[in-house]
Amino acid sequence: MATNLGPLHTAGNAVPALDDEFDGLLDDLAGVHPGIDQILSGIRLLALDHHTTDKTQTLLATLAGSDSADVLTALAYLVGRLSAADTNPALRTLPLDRQKTAQQHGETAVYDLTDPELRQPAAEAAAAIDGI
Repeated sequence: MATNLGPLHTAGNAVPALDDEFDGLLDDLAGVHPGIDQILSGIRLLALDHHTTDKTQTLLATLAGSDSADVLTALAYLVGRLSAADTNPALRTLPLDRQKTAQQHGETAVYDLTDPELRQPAAEAAAAIDGI
């Protein structure tokens, strides 16, 4: 999925506005839960704030460029937690087969989302800033 990241250089080195696809995605996700709204506010802030090259490198690694200590990993574990009746009491009212199926899919999501290959491009983007 290619996105228009905006113009390379802007007047006065201003950070360009979000493109329609990114902005629309954030709008579409809003209102599900206050926690999601906080995450979306953080994403918007990160996308529109001025950063140094050092901070940019750190943010890339922190978002999705580390083997295990990044935001993507935290989100993966949240998916696993929400999909298991042991850690999400709301699911305990479901029939056991549905509880088990939800947990299995959650475990698969954790496995897939924590795959080091998924992080490689973000790690390489961070390294490219240093010329590595």
